[in-house]
Amino acid sequence: MLFDTHAHYSSSSFDQDRDEVLASLPGEGVGLVLCPGSDLWTSRRCIELAEQYPHVYAAAGIHPEDALDLPEDWLAQVEEMASHPKVRAIGEIGLDYYWQEVPHDLQKEVFRAQLALAQRLDLPVIVHDREAHGDSLDIVREFPGVKGVFHCYSGSVEMAKVLVDLGWYLSFTGTITFKNARKAPEVIAAMPIERIMVETDAPYMAPVPFRGKRCDSRYVYRMAETIAEIKGLTWEEVEAITTENGKRLFRIEG
Repeated sequence: MLFDTHAHYSSSSFDQDRDEVLASLPGEGVGLVLCPGSDLWTSRRCIELAEQYPHVYAAAGIHPEDALDLPEDWLAQVEEMASHPKVRAIGEIGLDYYWQEVPHDLQKEVFRAQLALAQRLDLPVIVHDREAHGDSLDIVREFPGVKGVFHCYSGSVEMAKVLVDLGWYLSFTGTITFKNARKAPEVIAAMPIERIMVETDAPYMAPVPFRGKRCDSRYVYRMAETIAEIKGLTWEEVEAITTENGKRLFRIEG
């Protein structure tokens, strides 16, 4: 069974068939899903879904694009949600320098506050890093007690080696199946499989041959197949190892 370690089932893209998709996943070979929040509302929605489905877990956090106009008690609300037994990480948090609406200093402030919370609560984190590789790495190094995953990893092989040495994981989406994929396959080839996880980032970035469609966890097998090809492993080996990696990071038993 595969573990889709990052899928946004709180998205309105699933409003028409969310229950149908989630209920079908164990029968489609997807035994576990982690649904990360991006703001306070989606974090609570992911918790509701985790309460409804035994194979779904949640993360709570504030995405860098959602760091504007937060209520004064936003961090206390994240902390309260993190006490839920099915919340297994603080996330999705990090830095995004592609969009310019949220000042970089504010993004860093919100990122650091959530890393400090994760450190205090002894929880892993899910990091979003878009065109902010240097600052993202520098900031996570400020919190050596915190471990987690850089999701949809887009950094260099050199940065990946540093993260793995620090005890972090990397996860990969459908972009690794695209014909123009260059950097991510190099990273996958260079990194130990014991530090790699698979994800869809649903509803975004559906893999080939589903590119252009709405993505969901039923497509996560394509990431495992692609990693197997790059690493010279069997699909079954990648399935088993990446699932165990996710269970280890997010402390999921059984």
